[in-house]
This record gives sequence, C-alpha cells and structure tokens, in this order.
Amino acid sequence: MCVAATAVLGVMTVAPYASAAESGANTPVGTVQFAGGQAEGLAMAANAPAGTKEILESNAVAAAAAANVCGAGYTVSTGAARYGTYGTAYTWWNNTYSGTNHLYDRPICAVFFNDLGSTRYMGVRLADNYTATADTQDFGAYSSYAGPVYQNKGYCGRAYSYMEEASGKVDVDNYLSVGTCD
Repeated sequence: MCVAATAVLGVMTVAPYASAAESGANTPVGTVQFAGGQAEGLAMAANAPAGTKEILESNAVAAAAAANVCGAGYTVSTGAARYGTYGTAYTWWNNTYSGTNHLYDRPICAVFFNDLGSTRYMGVRLADNYTATADTQDFGAYSSYAGPVYQNKGYCGRAYSYMEEASGKVDVDNYLSVGTCD
C-alpha cells in the first residue's frame, strides 16, 4: 500500500491509495499544492505533466481565471502548457468521477487562453482516452480564450491547442496530455 499526500484548500492530509499493481486502472491520483494556488482555492494533480507546476506558479491568478472559466468545482489542475508568448492551455478536474474507473472516469475541462490579447483564429479540442467518444471542441476568432470544452471521461486524454494569425501563419499547433498515463 502506498501513501499519497492530498491537499485541498490548504489542508494537508495523508490518504492511502493502492499502487497500480495492487488496483489496476482504478488508482486514484493525489493532489498537491503549488505556490499561490492555495490562495486561489486550487491544487494540482500529483502526476500532472512536467512543467505544469511552473506554469501554474508563474501566475496563479491566471490559473484561477482558467479554472473559473470551466465552472464551479474545477479546481484541480491536470495539466498546463505555455506556447511561447501566444497562449496557455489548461486542463482542470472537478474532483469527482463519472464512472467506476477512478483513473480515466474523471470529468475534465480544457481552456486555451490567448496571451496576446488581440483577436486570433484559435481553438481547443479535448479528446478522452476512449476511442468511441467524439472529441469536444471550440474554434473561432477570440481575443481572450477558446473553450471551455468538456469530457466526462477525460483523464489520460489530450487537449489540442491551435492559433493562427490573420495572414494564415500558424503560431500554435500543439497537444497537452491530461495527466500522465501509460
């Protein structure tokens, strides 16, 4: 049996969870605090993709704005990626499960923020880990953000971010993993 540290709104608790070998695909993922996140009521999945913590800590207020766009309860970051000076993609979990598989069956929200502040054609597409589920997406001309888009079983999926200039030059064409999964 492994032990995971879980932080929710600044209260640190230690909760046991089964290792992947012990429980298969139902291993819950703990959360951790990041600098500035506690003040915003946010946490980060302990196994968020590399670089997520640095992006969240660089501007916790912007991270909170992204979580707020997703709606009430989406307070656990499952990934963040900054694409140069163009935009930042965020994925959030609402700390609930949409089914019995506690790894994959997590409602996920994705938002792609326009860091330039000028209107660009941009979009975000969220794919879950199940091939039979259609991707959700939001593309258009935006000055602030594309999304939010949701998947009920989105953990271990991918968020695609795209942005182009009026001339058609592509500035962002990237994928962000939702959590780190095998």
